Amino acid sequence: MRKFLFVCLLGLATLGAAGTATADRIVVDRSFVAEAMKRGAIIWDVRDAQAYRQGHIPGAVNIGDAGAVLRNPNTEDFIATPEVEKILGAAGIDLAKEIVVYSNTGSPWTNFGVHTIQYFGGMKVHAYHGGIEDWRAAGNPVASEPTKLPPVALKLKENPSLIVLTKDVVGAVNKPNVQILDVRTPKEYSGDDIRAIRGGHVPGAINIPYEQNWKDPETPKKLATKQAKNKEGMLLKGLDELKALYAKLDPSKETIVYCQSGVRASQTAQVLKDLGFKNVKVYESSWLGYGNTLDAPAENVTFFNVGALNGRLAAMQRRIEELEKELAAARKAK
Repeated sequence: MRKFLFVCLLGLATLGAAGTATADRIVVDRSFVAEAMKRGAIIWDVRDAQAYRQGHIPGAVNIGDAGAVLRNPNTEDFIATPEVEKILGAAGIDLAKEIVVYSNTGSPWTNFGVHTIQYFGGMKVHAYHGGIEDWRAAGNPVASEPTKLPPVALKLKENPSLIVLTKDVVGAVNKPNVQILDVRTPKEYSGDDIRAIRGGHVPGAINIPYEQNWKDPETPKKLATKQAKNKEGMLLKGLDELKALYAKLDPSKETIVYCQSGVRASQTAQVLKDLGFKNVKVYESSWLGYGNTLDAPAENVTFFNVGALNGRLAAMQRRIEELEKELAAARKAK
């Protein structure tokens, strides 16, 4: 009888976490955002300043492009914690309060913002995956004037349990109690698309591109070719489809998620947490760190061809010079 009650309660908990948006769920919908605004939650728009000025959720704060502002441009890891304190504090982003983060529909930068809050100690943070397009589509108002919250003095403390380092990933390779998930594109995984000194993937890693979380992973391509009119296809799949997508993974095992620099990984990591995975960690340096660590074991290894790149750059430079001459001649002919 106890076992039966436990199974029932577990099923109800899972349904609540992945069905309607609840307070303990990370990924939420626009109705949750509206209610959170009434409660006085901080709404953080992580897009760049220009996009923010062109229209944002009323009351949302902005520090500019969060990925550019809060990360080292070379390592793509967080800048020094005291600098993060100053930036978030000046914007009034108090990590002790409830926070809802958003960007464009499907953007992993929303999840980067959530990961930032969690990593620096915030406990009540949510990702509005639908973002500004979903908000507008419902006829909700938008604002253009910036929101200025009172600044707060922050003293942040990192939570290292949410991330892993390169040495941790190397140590986890082939361990039966750890599963590694690569959310990059198939070409990045296979080593055909090289974005570090070498291409390839962590041995044993399972490849499920993060776009597979969406209703239609082909939406960006369809938008580019005008086969789609909006970003609705970038909304998340339903509960059953997401469960089926990750059916080969064990929710009870430690799950390490990586991409190129941890941003795409943060979206999948938060989806997994909402599906009930117990121990999900983001490999923050991801392939940028792993691929450049040449003694780290890897599969499908390919190396960056500097000579070929220089050849392509030289060809481009010649073509630019030819076009400049043609343009100058055309102007002279007038």
